[in-house]
Amino acid sequence: MRVQSPRQRHNQRVLVLAIAYAALLFPAVYLLSRHLVSGPIAYAIGVLPALPVVGFFVVLGAYLIEERDEYLRMLIVRQTLVATGVAMTAATIWGFLEGFELVSHLPAYAWPMVWIAGQGAGACANRVIERRAA
Repeated sequence: MRVQSPRQRHNQRVLVLAIAYAALLFPAVYLLSRHLVSGPIAYAIGVLPALPVVGFFVVLGAYLIEERDEYLRMLIVRQTLVATGVAMTAATIWGFLEGFELVSHLPAYAWPMVWIAGQGAGACANRVIERRAA
């Protein structure tokens, strides 16, 4: 039996979480948008799609702990810093524009999605930096 690398385990965990997110989001939207549930059950259903998103952050931390290659760990840290910079910058700018009533309200759950997109920007930044270094 072949032993999985930390990266392979991370990718597998993210895939499972992405599937769980979709599996929980669609029923929650259906039930809550049609007001088919109420009270504490509605709150519980409303929280369910957030749990896999929280899981994305947990498995990233697990990957950083499990990865023994310092260079690969540095790449993930740099990618995460770019993602955090992208998300926090976007949230700050949007927050001020929203506060001045220049843009519409954006739900808070959008910012982790911006962070996840920022992970892609961080991966691109890693590629550009590595090509320049070669």
